[in-house]
Amino acid sequence: MSENKKVRVRYAPSPTGYLHIGNARTALFNYLFARHNDGDFIIRIEDTDLKRNVDGGEESQLRNLSWLGIDWDEGVDKPGKYGPYRQSERKDIYDPLLEQLLDEGKAYKCYCTEEELEAEREAQKARGEMPRYSGKCRHLTDAERAEKEAQGLKPSIRFLVPENETITFKDMVKDDVSFDTNGIGDFVIGKKDGMPTYNFAVAVDDHLMEMTHILRGDDHISNTPKQIMIYNAFGWEAPTFGHMTLIVNESRKKLSKRDGSIIQFIEQYRDLGYLPEALFNFIAMLGWSPEGEEEIFSKEEFIKMFDPKRLSKSPALFDKQKLTWVNNQYVKKLPLNDVVELSLPHLVEAGVVPADMSDAEREWVHKLVSLYHEQMSYGAEIVGLSEMFFADASEMTFDAEEQEVLSAETVPTVIEAFAKEAESLEPFVADEVKAAIKRVQKDTGVKGKGLFMPIRIVTTGEMHGPELPLAIEVLGREKVLSRLHTWLENNK
Repeated sequence: MSENKKVRVRYAPSPTGYLHIGNARTALFNYLFARHNDGDFIIRIEDTDLKRNVDGGEESQLRNLSWLGIDWDEGVDKPGKYGPYRQSERKDIYDPLLEQLLDEGKAYKCYCTEEELEAEREAQKARGEMPRYSGKCRHLTDAERAEKEAQGLKPSIRFLVPENETITFKDMVKDDVSFDTNGIGDFVIGKKDGMPTYNFAVAVDDHLMEMTHILRGDDHISNTPKQIMIYNAFGWEAPTFGHMTLIVNESRKKLSKRDGSIIQFIEQYRDLGYLPEALFNFIAMLGWSPEGEEEIFSKEEFIKMFDPKRLSKSPALFDKQKLTWVNNQYVKKLPLNDVVELSLPHLVEAGVVPADMSDAEREWVHKLVSLYHEQMSYGAEIVGLSEMFFADASEMTFDAEEQEVLSAETVPTVIEAFAKEAESLEPFVADEVKAAIKRVQKDTGVKGKGLFMPIRIVTTGEMHGPELPLAIEVLGREKVLSRLHTWLENNK
């Protein structure tokens, strides 16, 4: 790879699904590498597997990358001189190159049916061999090919893998990597439907779009020797490859889209009210680490310090607690108004506040969210955190630990005294509530936990939570009195 070439990298998703954590990391690392080197970041849509493409898959990729804060220099929505940027629109580029390999004897037509290939694979497995194509169509005569065509068999095109060669390349993450060509069967580069396969189209596109570096997941490493062989067949210079280690869950198993213990898709994080800057920060640390102990950085800081030499050689652990912590760091720094806007759609969706609020209702939501601003990690979390503010007195239940606190002899006296204070409190605000609790202490002689804890449990339904006077203010006089009187009636 020529050292003085302008860096050009790409993220090339298939529109067969929505943007998930693994793909987002690939895009993000390519983006950081490009921006760090004043290079170009390109998005190319690899949609040759027409049967697997899903409606909205391409749009989801672009929308969610943009939401994360990743921008690109060329793509389907930003045409440049290397387009088109959808593989399905590049068939007239691939076809003559496939023909060239056929003409040069570097590829051949294969008429094997799926049933024949499956039978061959099963026989190889039964013999304890690694399944690979035997090459039975490699030496068909013109007459034999004509006979196959006459039978209506449509051929695929296979690349003729050179024998007894070693494909070696220096990987940005793994250093020297080698593959023996004898372990790679002649692979399909042109499908029966006329479309190129992934490995062929990728190699052609990466060359014609002048990619200098290919940074992708470890699961692609077995494709690399095939793509290098295609480069060699055309006499092209191969780019520099880098294969990032896989992301694993907390059981150290490869992160799978079917893993229900981890939220997989960027769209889901967006819908839950995560902050894009926080998710960018978290994903950037999945398999890459900066110097020092700091863990919170802006996008600009990541761009400045991104060095592929610091890509991990060990699997990247998806740590859910770390994700929560990182997001919380960002939420804490947000102005309260922004946290309210992040939370509001989730309170509305839960049906606990109206979509069309009065000024007074909006002011109340502000107070509610302010109680949890410091501990929130994402918008939807407000619904679970604030449940106590929406429960009716009749719905409140107390666990064994709470019941034990409420069984103390002085509790009815404390609750009754606080109920009297609450009835006459004016205005019903935190400072006045605090003063009222002090008066209850003076009047009853009960202090400390024996005073505060029963009031907290009966009014909020919880032993722990936001500062008590503030919580009581947000609950409001009517709800507080209802809970106090209900408890007193049930505990005469």
